[in-house]
Amino acid sequence: MDVLIAIDGPSGAGKGTVARTVASQLNFRHIDTGAMYRAVAWRAQQLGIDLADGEAVAGVAETAVFTLSACVEIDGHDVTSAIRTPAMDAAAAVVARHPEVRRALVSRQREMGRLGGVVMEGRDIGTVVFPEADVKVYLDATPDERARRRAWDRAHTASQTSGAPDHVGQIAQALEARDQSDRTRAVSPLMPATDAVYLDTTGVPIDAVVSQVMALIRPRLRPVP
Repeated sequence: MDVLIAIDGPSGAGKGTVARTVASQLNFRHIDTGAMYRAVAWRAQQLGIDLADGEAVAGVAETAVFTLSACVEIDGHDVTSAIRTPAMDAAAAVVARHPEVRRALVSRQREMGRLGGVVMEGRDIGTVVFPEADVKVYLDATPDERARRRAWDRAHTASQTSGAPDHVGQIAQALEARDQSDRTRAVSPLMPATDAVYLDTTGVPIDAVVSQVMALIRPRLRPVP
């Protein structure tokens, strides 16, 4: 099996940008597991399923056909933009609390990453999905920093006035609610793996964070025969 890299952390910590960049530099696959939860929530709503019905939502998670690349698709629907909204943040938090949904998606994520050559990002990769990952990183930042980043992220705020103080405050409240939901759920709560390298990205340029992560990875790369 080739190297498997787990990058975890809360929203706005930079894990998406870091994971994509690291995967590109290594020519590895990048798998955004958060996008899977968002896509399942979107698809369940489209099908008229109550997000509080864990078994019904798990049925979507078990049978959905995913495309996870530059675009995110579920069952043939391009949801790349649709799943990056405050409403879908909240919807994903609801479905992520269902044990049935987590079991279904964790199983699929393990199958996706079992051969390695993957940078997988999420909230429980190093603790649950791949506790045996070769490299585990937990990215974090202060709540204010994460809210400011999310405010300037057009993928999440295209319909908003990015960067406005009141908007940042609203985002901070939404992130706090999501953090609380993720950290208190009964199954796979958001937390660093005991053997993960914790990196505080507050005020750190993204290229510097990538360099730190790459320095952790290089010693673990398999030599080319």
